[in-house]
Amino acid sequence: MLYHFNFIDARPGSPRSAFPFSSPRTAMIRKNPRGDLPRIHPSAFVDPTAILCGLVIVEENVFIGPYAVIRADEMDAENRIEPIIIGAHSNIQDGVVIHSKSGARVDIGQRTSIAHRAIVHGPCTVGSGVFIGFNSVLFNCTVGDRCVVRYNAVVDGVRLPAGFHVRSTERIGPDTDLLALPQVSADASEFSEDVARTNNELVLGYKRIQNEF
Repeated sequence: MLYHFNFIDARPGSPRSAFPFSSPRTAMIRKNPRGDLPRIHPSAFVDPTAILCGLVIVEENVFIGPYAVIRADEMDAENRIEPIIIGAHSNIQDGVVIHSKSGARVDIGQRTSIAHRAIVHGPCTVGSGVFIGFNSVLFNCTVGDRCVVRYNAVVDGVRLPAGFHVRSTERIGPDTDLLALPQVSADASEFSEDVARTNNELVLGYKRIQNEF
């Protein structure tokens, strides 16, 4: 059975249009304790082993890979839950964990890649055209559009402006001199775009064969 939703973005003045969502039969789709179910655009692909729980909103042409866990379930004192939103054409790769503490939300922009085993913990905003590398951790931060965060890095408690490059194993926090960080190079930008493009193609390929699972 497919669940169908009419999506209304609760954010004041949101430019996102309303459109129907459905939850695929094959993925592990779960209610949170308040009873919220994920809302998944029909064009998205969610691997059968992925777990989506609660107020998770997945927009069009998103790829969610094997064993990813996306969980919006912690309530504040007034029983409110903030959403986790995965923007259109983004990809959440194998083993990624996205969660948020009570009263905090996670927004991931469009055409953004969250690579294998990365952790994104709200409050967190990740812009569009961003690449987050393997095993990296984001918490209580904003990562601007077109940033590249390489492997095993940590971004914690900081607002990273657009177009910055965080090198592998680097820790970026409130005391970091952001002016010392390099800008994203043309090669890194091309790599980021190639990852997004490849995963968009995977969505189409897996959607074609999903009934064979």
